Amino acid sequence: MTASASARGLLFAIALSASAAPASGEPHRVFVAGDSTASAYPPERAPREGWGMRLQPYLADGWEVRNHAQSGRSARSFIEQGWLDGIARELRRGDVLLIQFGHNDAKVEDPARYNDPAVAYPHWLMRYVSVARGRGATPVLVTPVARRKFDGTQLLDTHGPYPQAVRDLAAREDVALVDLTASSMHWLRALGDAASKPYYLHVPAQKQADDTHFSEAGARAIACLVASGWRAADPRAPVTPVEAADCAAIAAPAPPGVSPSVVVSERDIALEQPGPHQGEGTTTSYPFFADATGFDIVFRKRALHPGATIGAHLNDKDEIYYVLSGRGELTLNGDVREVGPGDAILTRSGDRHALRQRGEDDLVIFIVFDEASRSR
Repeated sequence: MTASASARGLLFAIALSASAAPASGEPHRVFVAGDSTASAYPPERAPREGWGMRLQPYLADGWEVRNHAQSGRSARSFIEQGWLDGIARELRRGDVLLIQFGHNDAKVEDPARYNDPAVAYPHWLMRYVSVARGRGATPVLVTPVARRKFDGTQLLDTHGPYPQAVRDLAAREDVALVDLTASSMHWLRALGDAASKPYYLHVPAQKQADDTHFSEAGARAIACLVASGWRAADPRAPVTPVEAADCAAIAAPAPPGVSPSVVVSERDIALEQPGPHQGEGTTTSYPFFADATGFDIVFRKRALHPGATIGAHLNDKDEIYYVLSGRGELTLNGDVREVGPGDAILTRSGDRHALRQRGEDDLVIFIVFDEASRSR
């Protein structure tokens, strides 16, 4: 090749790159493809936030976040429902695509979302990598963020082989990797069980005890870990200098103070409601101490009026029913029996049960459970 031909080729490459790049003054974009741990939420869902909502402050000047993460999606369902197509239509040369899935890919009970970690999961993740590279953008793989699951002082790994599948794919395809599983687990271990709770959705006033999704402080801390991990993986990454120690220094708001002792009359709190869990008929609920803070015990009274039921459902917590008056028919894990005054019923997390009022009198029960035992 002659020198003039080489120069023409170089000029053509520069022209081609410029034509695909953003126009002067337009920002480069960081697209986020992911699940509910990254997605955006409207104000009425506060304080629930995804880490994608808090990533912008960590980006360099001239870069902006485009958060396309969607709640409940796996790497597969995000594509099959057309969300990746929406990103692909916007991607330009020089943009970045952050890719974080795994929470829903492991749901073997849901064939629309499940991806086995050995084959299907990396296969679907590779689709995102290919789309980004095909449009001149840079893919960045992110392992799934840790759930807050402690057994005493030990933090449990709830993602099994899925993070390693992402690590292996990143190494095999030479893709930058943010090991958010590792960094978020290290962050949680350093905080410990009690101190980490405010970073997740533990909101007694909203009856939430969620160890998967984040409060504002949690979203900020995880976004910081994403930025720190990205910069460590690629020193040229368009993020401001930030270290994991900076992320650990992000403070959560102090938990609400312990509310004072109080006497409540059930006539002041009675609520007419349909049968819970898509049950039949009408009931009256008495949510005692619903606004109290400083403990996780939930204590309720419910009257099932004639014909009412608590619909069949799978428990996400340990729960006790105590029958005050009336008669009922309990179905517990397929077994059916009559219950009446003085009967106490313990149902465990994972049990399936339903309760039907019988006879002419209301079936009146107390319901007690520990909000902290709710599984996610």
